[in-house]
Amino acid sequence: MVEDILAAHGDRGSRAIDAVGEGRVKGYEDFTVVVGNSDEYVIEDGACTCKDATYNLDPEDPTAMCWHALAAEIARSVGAVEHQDMYYSEVRDFI
Repeated sequence: MVEDILAAHGDRGSRAIDAVGEGRVKGYEDFTVVVGNSDEYVIEDGACTCKDATYNLDPEDPTAMCWHALAAEIARSVGAVEHQDMYYSEVRDFI
């Protein structure tokens, strides 16, 4: 699986795998959030709020994913989402 991810996604895949291994994928009641280097990014329906997803990825290519969205997908598939029993929309105001 790791080799397949790296082959398909390169550096983004590597960063996603690291994030999953470090427990940086959080599952709130309303969103999945990936803790990045300088901010937290909301993942909803496979879409991410980061600049990479907004500006660099081809919206017509369903395999083009930023590392945050990829990390969320990997974490869900291996059961590594850290579940939070609260709503991110409420927590975000305090961060």
